[in-house]
Amino acid sequence: MSGRGDSGQGEHGALRFAGYAAIFDRVDRGGDVVRPGAFGAVTAAQVPLLWQHRPGAPIGRIEMAREDRRGLRVIGRVSRASAAGREAAAMLASGAVDGLSFGYRVKAARGAGPRELLALELVEVSLVTHPMQPLARVIGVEGSNNI
Repeated sequence: MSGRGDSGQGEHGALRFAGYAAIFDRVDRGGDVVRPGAFGAVTAAQVPLLWQHRPGAPIGRIEMAREDRRGLRVIGRVSRASAAGREAAAMLASGAVDGLSFGYRVKAARGAGPRELLALELVEVSLVTHPMQPLARVIGVEGSNNI
């Protein structure tokens, strides 16, 4: 990706990032563990990007979401069209916020302590301050040479 400035931030000053919204086979702070295959054939076009899981604060969109060996890898675009989007983009660009999380509906699970999540419907992805899964993080921001 290109450097900072309008040309490096895409359409209308949007800021792109890449990261992992979920990490497989690691117990999260809520006692759940997401298993490989849980997301199935997720379609990114149907997944909104939220700020801190607030349904009234959409800040952009997920351009790509797919499972790999590590977890659910996403590429998102934060729009600066709203106050929440401008705040999220500034926090993301400065490195003040780098957590990712996701909202979901359970289709299949087993056990307890930890509960194994086997099939999920992905409802949203959020940029967050404190992710439920500590390893779910942004790994690259456009303009920082690692997206």
